[in-house]
Amino acid sequence: MLSLTKLVAEELAVPVQPGINDFAAHIAAQYGDASRAVLFYGSCLRSEKLQGEMLDFYLIVSDYEAAYGKSWLARWNRRLPPNVFPFQYDDLIAKVAVLSEKDFHDLNRPAASAVSVWARFAQPSRLVWCADETARQSAVMAISGAAPTLLNGALAFVEREVDVLDLWESGFQMTYSAELRAERKDRPSSVIAFDPERYARFGGAALHHTHIANEMRGDKIVLLPDLDGRISEEKSRWPGLRRRGKLLTIARLAKAAFTYAGGIDYLAWKVNRHAGTKIVIRPWQRKWPLVAALFLVPKLLAKGAVR
Repeated sequence: MLSLTKLVAEELAVPVQPGINDFAAHIAAQYGDASRAVLFYGSCLRSEKLQGEMLDFYLIVSDYEAAYGKSWLARWNRRLPPNVFPFQYDDLIAKVAVLSEKDFHDLNRPAASAVSVWARFAQPSRLVWCADETARQSAVMAISGAAPTLLNGALAFVEREVDVLDLWESGFQMTYSAELRAERKDRPSSVIAFDPERYARFGGAALHHTHIANEMRGDKIVLLPDLDGRISEEKSRWPGLRRRGKLLTIARLAKAAFTYAGGIDYLAWKVNRHAGTKIVIRPWQRKWPLVAALFLVPKLLAKGAVR
């Protein structure tokens, strides 16, 4: 069996569709020497459909002051990471989240105060631009923390034994419930069903790095005696993760009203696409996106469009 870091490195190096690498280089160029890596992930990576879609990138920078200069953008990226910006290149559009190398590493690990980064990077991603070999290795090491963090959380709620794919699905269900999400309830299972062999391989490697003791017996993962109280420790984290995750979603939405041009239109597009709603943004909502978001989110919660 390949090591987890080897699996991550190989997956990051898988070629992507034409235009993605050029788009990534364009993103990196806007931040000069501060740019360290650009990662492509999300539904467009799975579907390979690019035209008319909103692509998802993470830009990893050396630090926020180097990326922005000493400005309020640097302060808010540190206090409420990540900052998210719209980008366009040729006929493709994307949203780009910005994190420092340190924050990217820390937010992929169990000590992270929210699930958003490690929940995403436990899924496939591609390294589509990097500054040098050191930056590549840094990205590999950061992402190698994501799958063990997700699976460790899911292990805490296993009775005694579980199939590896069922464990992944439980982990994704837990992370989806720890954010305000517009996706359908079957989204975690559909993510795994897209490439179950990938999740089986990564699961087998990642389980060697979880804090909760376990072992593979045939096709089942079996919990071992919890001598250090790791299960109760992990269980106790989740009420706080769920509360903070939903509050952070709202806080990031409010921040995006100032950092993301057209953010309120993107929010409506995302919810309509995943929840089947027909939200129409009015001119006053574009003029006052923060006020519009504060009115819109409670309505979506009441309708069950986001959870």
